[in-house]
Amino acid sequence: MSKESYSKNLQECIDLIKEMTTIIDPSDDYLTITAAEEQMKVNYAKGKREIDDAYSNLKSLSRVLEAARKSSTRPPGVPTAGQHAAYLDEMEVSRMSLAKAIRDAESTLAAKEAELTALKEESTRLERSDPARDHQLELDGTALRLQIYRGLGFEPVLADGIVKKMIIRSESGDINSIPLNSKSFENEQANQLWKFASS
Repeated sequence: MSKESYSKNLQECIDLIKEMTTIIDPSDDYLTITAAEEQMKVNYAKGKREIDDAYSNLKSLSRVLEAARKSSTRPPGVPTAGQHAAYLDEMEVSRMSLAKAIRDAESTLAAKEAELTALKEESTRLERSDPARDHQLELDGTALRLQIYRGLGFEPVLADGIVKKMIIRSESGDINSIPLNSKSFENEQANQLWKFASS
């Protein structure tokens, strides 16, 4: 494999890893939930205003209905008893319609409050989650890194769970066995390993 081809393959691996990290970002979901919560607050305030207005109208209609009942005897020139009864019936129907509208609005408000609570819980869960850690748990990171190292020509040799030496297949096909000295600086060791790999 040529050095240029090797560098190209390495760059492709790096680009792929970068693309994967952009997928694991909950900020978009969090912003969506926050926007939904704000909308729910607006809807809650609007629903409350509508209920208050409906209660106010109901009280006004109840007062009108009570006044109409008290003035059951009317002087000549006012609507007939039948017309008055029809008016009372109309007011009763209107009162019942308003009461039903209030019940419906309260049901809708309760459903929206439940939805808001669920969204808050989901938002809290997302805030506490760690997508990188969850993704790492789903993938065996050690095996993936080992596969990448092997693809680059590095084969670690373990002893008691510690990497003692590294077998390197260079681009020219040579195989080198490099002992890893814990007393050496990591940068020096890394440069030495890359030097053998690219030779």
